[in-house]
Amino acid sequence: MSIEADNSAISPSIPQGMLLAYFQPIIALETGNIVGYEALGRQLKDGIISSLGPFFSDSSVPVEQHVCVDRLLREQAISKLSTLIDPPTIYINLKPSWIYQHYKSSGELHTLQLLDKYGINPNKVCIEITEEEFCGSMAELNEIINLYRAHGCQIAIDDIGTGFSNFDRIAQIQPNLLKVDIHLMKKSASHSGYLGVLRSFSTLAEQIGASLLVEGVETSQDLKRAIQIGARYVQGFLFSQAEPEFRSKETFATLIETALDEHRQQLQASRQLWEQLGKDLVSTIQTSGIHTFLEQAQKLSPGGSDAYMDSELADEVVAHLLPHLDISCMRVYLCRSNGIQISANHYRNHTETWQINLDYRKADWSWRPYFIPHLSHDDSRIEAKVSTKYADLDTHAWIRTLSIPISKELVLLIDIADNTD
Repeated sequence: MSIEADNSAISPSIPQGMLLAYFQPIIALETGNIVGYEALGRQLKDGIISSLGPFFSDSSVPVEQHVCVDRLLREQAISKLSTLIDPPTIYINLKPSWIYQHYKSSGELHTLQLLDKYGINPNKVCIEITEEEFCGSMAELNEIINLYRAHGCQIAIDDIGTGFSNFDRIAQIQPNLLKVDIHLMKKSASHSGYLGVLRSFSTLAEQIGASLLVEGVETSQDLKRAIQIGARYVQGFLFSQAEPEFRSKETFATLIETALDEHRQQLQASRQLWEQLGKDLVSTIQTSGIHTFLEQAQKLSPGGSDAYMDSELADEVVAHLLPHLDISCMRVYLCRSNGIQISANHYRNHTETWQINLDYRKADWSWRPYFIPHLSHDDSRIEAKVSTKYADLDTHAWIRTLSIPISKELVLLIDIADNTD
C-alpha cells in the first residue's frame, strides 16, 4: 500500500506494534457528500499513532516485507466494509510491480480473493495504480488491470503529472479516475503555467471518460483551485486526516456548498465585468470615427469594399483606433469574418508604446477555440463577444480575446490580460 509519509522513524523491518488501516475521506463536489475513503496504513506503538510511509518508502526493506504488511492492512480495510449495510468505496493503492509479480507467480489477485472472502461487491473498491518505476511489460500489466475491471473494480491512476503517469500509459490503462499530485496544485498558486497543466488534466479526464480527483487539499485556497481546474472529487487535511472510523456522508456538505457558492459568485462577477468591458469597447469604437475612416479606406481598396482590403489599409484602420483604447488593451488586429488576419499585430511594448509585428498577417485563426464565438456575430447589432480565458501563444500570459464586428466582412480582435483567479 502506498502510504502518506511523515517524519516518524520506523525500523527497516516489519513494524512492531499494532498495524491499523486508517481512512481519509474523498468528497464529491456535485453532492458535497463523502463517496469513499483512501485506505492508509498506521502503526500503534507505545500509545502513539504514526504513519507507515517511511516503512513503505524504505528501499532497504525487502519487497516481501512491504507486501506482507500491505496485505494485512488491505484485509483490515476490506473486512471493515463487510460490517456496513451501505459501505463507501474504498481506494486501495497498489504498486504495479506488486500486482505484476504476484500474478505472474501465482495467477491470482489477492484483492479479488479478499473481496470473495468477505462478500464485498467489487464496485465498492477502486484500485489505485501508484507512481513508481515499472520495468515489466505494460501490456501484461494492463491485462492484469483489466481483470480487476472485469470483476467490477474501478481503476485510478495516482500522482498524475509524475513519472509513471505519462499519457501513453494513461491511454492504455483507461482509468475511471485520475488523481492529481498535490505538489502540482501547490505550484499552480504562484505559476500560471502549472495552473494550465492542471486544467489540461481536467480536459484529459473528460476526453477519456474519467473523473478528476485533487488530493492534498489543505486550505480553502486549495479547494478553490481544485474547483477552478474542474475536479470532481477532493481529498485532504482541510476535511480530515486519516481516521480509524468512517464519518457521516454529509459531514462536509456545508463546507463544499460554501466553496461552490463563492465560485459561482466569482464566475458571475467575472461575466458581468467582461460584458461591461465589451460594451465599453463597442462604445469607444463607435465614437472613434472608425466607421467613417473605414468607408474612406474601402474606396481606396482594389475592389472598392472591405472584402478586398489589403494589409496596409487594414493597419491604417487599426492605427486609427489605437489612440482611443485604454491601457487594458494589449494587442489589436483585424481579421476577416472567416478567421484570416489581414492586419499586423499592433501590441504594447514594456513602455506602453504601440508597436507592429508583421509576422501574423494572413494567419488563419479559425482553428483556435477562442475564435468560434466570433463567427456568429449578428449583423443586426454590434456587440462584443468574449472568449474564455486561455494562455497567449507569445507571452504565455492568461488573456481573453474580445471580438467586435466593424463591418459585414471585418472583425476587430482585441486581446486583454486576465489576471483574475
